[in-house]
Amino acid sequence: MANQNEDIISYFQKLDRGFFMDELKEFAYMDEAIPIGHEQTISQPSLVLEMTVAIDLQPDVKVLEIGTGSGYQTALLAAFSDAVYTIERIAALHERAKERLKKAGFSNIHFMLDDGSTGWEEHAPYDRIMVTAAAAQVPRGLMDQLAIRGKMIIPVGTSLLQELLLLEKDEDGEIHKTVLEEVRFVPLKGKYE
Repeated sequence: MANQNEDIISYFQKLDRGFFMDELKEFAYMDEAIPIGHEQTISQPSLVLEMTVAIDLQPDVKVLEIGTGSGYQTALLAAFSDAVYTIERIAALHERAKERLKKAGFSNIHFMLDDGSTGWEEHAPYDRIMVTAAAAQVPRGLMDQLAIRGKMIIPVGTSLLQELLLLEKDEDGEIHKTVLEEVRFVPLKGKYE
């Protein structure tokens, strides 16, 4: 686990955030969320790293990501898992992220254009689910698609403030919740906004 985290940190430090931005590249080095158009942002790097470490990636896990955005978080997930299924609701961001991630050499990422609030049932269950937009409540459909012993990270709350939750499903299907910190994400659009 410690070695995996060290590998993630090392990869993260080499990952060029500017590669995932079309505009405002001069601000890529800053540790804050930066607009990427369509009322969306590329998350602050320290938070992306924290979420990636907290979700406990392993080489054999299948990950569902809700909110591809720029593809920055997707790259980290794909580098340390078997497969990533990522959903983006904005066509322009979806196409651009797909183009970037293929150019970066990833072949284990599957893309879908949809709102993402109900997940991607066709490929469920998922060992890990990463939600990069805030929901008013934890979407039931996503919980149902989380595998036994699976982990989900999701911001939940109002548009002004959310709690970043780590949800873990035990062998009996019970959910254990840990609050990681208070955050502010763009809203999840769809059934659970």
